[in-house]
Amino acid sequence: MAHPTTPTPAAHCPAETSPRASGRLWDAQSLALVSVFAAIIAVSAIVPGIPVGSFGVPITLQTLAVMLTGLVLGGSRAPAAVALYLLLAFAGLPIFSGGRAGLSVLVGGSAGYIVGFFLAALLVGIAAEQIIRRLPAKRRGLWFFLAAIVVTVIASHMPGVLGMMVNLKLSWQAAIATDVVFYPGDIAKDAVAAVAAVAAHRAFPDVLVRRVKRAGRSQP
Repeated sequence: MAHPTTPTPAAHCPAETSPRASGRLWDAQSLALVSVFAAIIAVSAIVPGIPVGSFGVPITLQTLAVMLTGLVLGGSRAPAAVALYLLLAFAGLPIFSGGRAGLSVLVGGSAGYIVGFFLAALLVGIAAEQIIRRLPAKRRGLWFFLAAIVVTVIASHMPGVLGMMVNLKLSWQAAIATDVVFYPGDIAKDAVAAVAAVAAHRAFPDVLVRRVKRAGRSQP
């Protein structure tokens, strides 16, 4: 006569760090964070910029806010926050640098930098997710900073140069000469964003990843 089999308990696995589950990604807390960081980007644009040259491209705190958004929110919610900010600004709210608003900014010298906000948030957000998953807390600050610098060059300065070439009819040499002025300030802002992101993740360790505990297997 066959004997009933005894169910085998689930295997024991230690607690581990994993990305936020997709089903939880857009919970109420996430939507609130997207709104809050979109507001932070808007406020950073209200702070008066420092005019540079005669091409209408000022030094602002927006790149700092965008990098901080990416490093804290990750590769999904950070671009959503930037998209919300851009949508409101393009719709007419005066929350671009200098109180500008509307689609007219896309024909100015800052167009490439503004378009680059979304790409920068996406890329540095993806990098932040990998850093959080793979590195201990004490090593994250340096890697946040390095990731922010690389993304700043790729997603901010390169589109910025292209935008000035297209909209201002500058040669690539003139556009690069104008753009290089922004590097020292952007490096400093990347450092501040990295330090602030480390503090944010220390204070709120589940903001980007969550701890998952699986059921343990009982020993025979």
